[in-house]
Amino acid sequence: MNAPAKIETTLKDWETDQEVRWCPGCGDYAILKAVQRTLPQLGADPKNTCFISGIGCSSRFPYYMETYGFHTIHGRAPAFATGVKLANPDLDVWLVTGDGDGLSIGGNHLMHVLRRNVNMQIMLFNNEIYGLTKGQASPTSRVDTRSPSTPLGSVDRPANPCAFALGAGARFIGRGIDVSKHLPDVLKAAHAHQGAAFIEIFQNCIVYNKDVFDDFAKPKGAEQQQLWLTPGEPMLFGSEKTGGVKGIRLNQQSLSLEVVDVPDGDWEKAGVLVHDATNRTLAHMLVELPFGEFPMPLGVIYDDPAPTFEVAVHDEKRRASEGKDNSLAKLLAKGQTWTVSGTAADPV
Repeated sequence: MNAPAKIETTLKDWETDQEVRWCPGCGDYAILKAVQRTLPQLGADPKNTCFISGIGCSSRFPYYMETYGFHTIHGRAPAFATGVKLANPDLDVWLVTGDGDGLSIGGNHLMHVLRRNVNMQIMLFNNEIYGLTKGQASPTSRVDTRSPSTPLGSVDRPANPCAFALGAGARFIGRGIDVSKHLPDVLKAAHAHQGAAFIEIFQNCIVYNKDVFDDFAKPKGAEQQQLWLTPGEPMLFGSEKTGGVKGIRLNQQSLSLEVVDVPDGDWEKAGVLVHDATNRTLAHMLVELPFGEFPMPLGVIYDDPAPTFEVAVHDEKRRASEGKDNSLAKLLAKGQTWTVSGTAADPV
């Protein structure tokens, strides 16, 4: 597969003439701008880029990107995206889905695009609610969420998108927040990864689930509630202004993670872990951390590339045809065939 040549573009080159239609204040606006600002920095080419979505508020995304795109059917965007990537592996494919579209009706399709490791970026907008269909509880809604479908409060245990992706075999897991300045860095890391790159983006639904992520996404006090992970860097959070610098350490006895104070910034003495993004066991531990006891892990949680599906498929096709005559006419004439001579006027 050939890496496309990088070109120079600006944000304007990625904007369409379509009116962006989300509710005022919706987090999707911020995600859209983050993507449109990131693509020029990647040297991406709009003519070589394709956005594919399913059904939901997030799935309006392709209309607002000056690229190729498909607005497909509920939950089936991964199947369409796989077909696109197999037909043209050199295309830069971005899949856009939501917590309902991707984890409910589309859960099976999402699982297979991850386990197959098809080379694309998968952005799952998680607002913990069904926004487009007027606020019903979604697979990620928290226990006791009151909605039209759960008027007495949801009794379901919510799905954990990153844990699901890891369990399905994903080789890249990232997390971001719609309005965070760090979101483009996560998108860049996902794009650099060769394979299925899964990014969960916490997105504020201003109408049906307003401020549900304020416990860790609100700017005030965010340093104490957000653990931004960078491969090769210590797992630190907090600041002296917000209660002191803290870190994440491995408890050698329980083999579990724990929060420790980091006095004087000496993280090595405190035993703080350096983030190893290739450690799958560590990734599982991070995405399962209970928020409240721990800060919310964000950034690049796992990044360990493996051979991709479309490369394997095309290599298999090449091997199957080596040394063989690819003539369709000869193939059709092979075996039990016969020729009918004469004309329609000849007697039978």
